[in-house]
Amino acid sequence: MSNVLHELATILEQRKSASKETSYVASLHDKGLGEILAKVNEEANETIEAARNCDSSLDESIAAVIHETADLWFHTMVMLSHLELGPNQILTELEKRLEISGLEEKASRKI
Repeated sequence: MSNVLHELATILEQRKSASKETSYVASLHDKGLGEILAKVNEEANETIEAARNCDSSLDESIAAVIHETADLWFHTMVMLSHLELGPNQILTELEKRLEISGLEEKASRKI
């Protein structure tokens, strides 16, 4: 599997302490978790809308879903970085879930 998430996490950590005037990531961190969550929400809604309108026979429609999903993942990674978390924790959780069915996993949740 690709190392893109790990590479992105490293870049995000570096940019976290950059100047907010020169780094979009630093500007998001400077605005705080609320602004980061607003961006995650915005990108999630845009991803949903792109998927809802997707016509798999149209390249631009597929491209829109891919583009919006990439934006969502990026801003989710910024959120994780802000919370001092990273892709390894998420990937470990997903790995655990490979061992059980989705219905079992959902039923076992305490939250």
